[in-house]
Amino acid sequence: MNVLEQLGGILNRYSSDDPPQDRATQDLQEVATQVPQSQLGGLLTNIFQSPETGSFGENVSQMYGRSDPQQQAGILSTLVHAIGGPGALSQLGLSLPKISSSSVNPEQAQQIGPDTVKSLANHAQVRNPGIVQQAADFYSQHPQLVQALGTGAAIWALQRLRRS
Repeated sequence: MNVLEQLGGILNRYSSDDPPQDRATQDLQEVATQVPQSQLGGLLTNIFQSPETGSFGENVSQMYGRSDPQQQAGILSTLVHAIGGPGALSQLGLSLPKISSSSVNPEQAQQIGPDTVKSLANHAQVRNPGIVQQAADFYSQHPQLVQALGTGAAIWALQRLRRS
């Protein structure tokens, strides 16, 4: 029996046109911790790319807002690298405090809010579309953060998983 078959009870709740909104983020959280990391990465890539679940920047900033400083530093480093390093930030009109290399430390990350991350992620996606997969791979290592995506994205994701 594969993981999706084991999670059938949860996924079956999302087969109707009126899925349970009050449980969606909790159900996605449970599924995220049970599926293989590669499958979660693929699901997050689809969420990040779908116009039905918000922009890439919105999704990343929501997860960033729930991340601990180490996780925040990790995704910021990934975004800064994808955009072309700290020098490219000023060319895009973005200013991140005291960031002089592509490696962001947790103390620096704590000074950067979700709105700035949203803008940075959207710029990074335009400049380097591969960042979507990189961010999904990063967050697939932290399945506890999927709840931050909210009810709409959770329902969308669970319905797609059910169909797969």
